[in-house]
Amino acid sequence: MSKVAFLTDSCSDIPVELAEKYHIEVLGFPINLDGKEYIERRDMTNDEFYELMRQAQGVPTTAAITPLQLVEVYARYADAGYTDLVQVTLNAAGSSTYNNALTAISMLAEERPGHTLKIQVVDSHTYSMTYGWYLCECARKVQNGASLADAVREMTEVFARVEVCLAAFSLKQMKKSGRVSAAAAFAGELLGLRPIISLNDGISHVEAKVRGDASVAPAMIKWIKSRVTSLRDTPYMIAYTSSEEKRDELYKLCKKEFGHPPLCVFQLGGVVSANTGPDGLAVIFEGKPRRLCDYQPPLP
Repeated sequence: MSKVAFLTDSCSDIPVELAEKYHIEVLGFPINLDGKEYIERRDMTNDEFYELMRQAQGVPTTAAITPLQLVEVYARYADAGYTDLVQVTLNAAGSSTYNNALTAISMLAEERPGHTLKIQVVDSHTYSMTYGWYLCECARKVQNGASLADAVREMTEVFARVEVCLAAFSLKQMKKSGRVSAAAAFAGELLGLRPIISLNDGISHVEAKVRGDASVAPAMIKWIKSRVTSLRDTPYMIAYTSSEEKRDELYKLCKKEFGHPPLCVFQLGGVVSANTGPDGLAVIFEGKPRRLCDYQPPLP
């Protein structure tokens, strides 16, 4: 009889209650801020991290989960008699965690010669609940009797379609990190400009700049409309950092425009907000297949 485990990292932003419900182990990323290291989900809450960012002199930096850490986890599952382990990582182009997992698989063969644990490592090509939610769905389907192969295949198919529309309400964090120049950040803050940023297949791009907080949510919806055939048929999620008021405004507009509520509303964690800052909103939605590989004809 198969015994299946699911593993991911804290960049997935899976809420604790969902991780517990679907028996998903979440490994915390190390985050360094002003010379002090924190482990996400262990040493601080999201709100505490936002406040630390506001008070900090520097910018947060993150480190990958190491092969040594991963092989210890793999060995634990092998020793417990698990037959399968599915691990989903954040975008491999933005972190070495995915490659470290492949290294750890080789190390496990030396640590546990003859082990029978089958490990599948899946590169999500994205960040946050953009992959966390669909890992929960994969685990739910397996719990309900679906085959592991089918559940993983369906999950990876969604990864090829899911996109993010992100809005940053402050450019201070981006200025600190060097993502925008000090002059551009100053001009943007002076004019009240808010960037609307897309994230597709791990690549971010500024799609628009709008003036004032009130323009943000409508601009996000406008851009999403350009990416889908019908909002009414589009599943979506809402993410926020610290502002519940802005979250609720976006929720109200999305529910009206999409014609249905989101799959979930969740808070962005430390790894994501380390790059966007403590003041942001996002809409995650299922669009069309975007990756080049999805358009390449199969070889004969």
